[in-house]
Amino acid sequence: MTATIVRDGRRDEVAVEEPLELRVDGTPVAVTMRTPGHDEELALGFLHGEGLIDRAHEAGLNADLANNVIEVRGPLLRDPGSRRFYTTSSCGVCGKGALEEVAVSAPRAQPGPVVDRAVLAALPDRLRQPTFERTGGLHATGLFDCAGELQVVREDVGRHNAMDKVIGRALLDGRLPLSASILCVSGRLAFELVQKAAVAGAPILVGVGAPTSLAIELAADRGLTLAGFARGAHVNVYSGEERVRGGQ
Repeated sequence: MTATIVRDGRRDEVAVEEPLELRVDGTPVAVTMRTPGHDEELALGFLHGEGLIDRAHEAGLNADLANNVIEVRGPLLRDPGSRRFYTTSSCGVCGKGALEEVAVSAPRAQPGPVVDRAVLAALPDRLRQPTFERTGGLHATGLFDCAGELQVVREDVGRHNAMDKVIGRALLDGRLPLSASILCVSGRLAFELVQKAAVAGAPILVGVGAPTSLAIELAADRGLTLAGFARGAHVNVYSGEERVRGGQ
């Protein structure tokens, strides 16, 4: 979704950023800043990444999208208790949890698949980002098969939201765990993106940008292949090298 503004006498398209309140059985659980669209996927992907659901739930019930509220039917796998989540479009649930907490919802990745290094390096160029091309203001996450063919792509002002939308779509389609798939993101690789990929069962996560130290630590701990700086013919592999075929 975009909005049009007038800048220096010219019309300019900008990415839309609005809050979304997520409720489960009427109880507020989270507020996130997002680009409107695919909100049911976003809600389900968020809940799955937090280990609160392990299957598709009814979403969009009693939705009041004019007031940026979406409802999901419970029950949840665990009670979030008094904790409430607030996420911005830039950071996700920054610093949330320790490696031990992620391990509760994310078993170690299974061995395989093995993918050519050249395929991993080429993935960012295969991301379709039409709204980014018009605004320059969105991140994207793509779900690829092991041959590098794009299966699903979503854009959002928040990199974590884009991944939640892709995982929510996969959840609705019955494709989880993503044990034979690759996730690719258009920006840097932070802790919460590795967390979401691990909980979804994706063995390989690729990014255009750099990983953080905690992202590398979590990927190694959960057995994921983490690759960054994927540009042109080059990609750096930080963990899970056994899944990558080919030279440096």
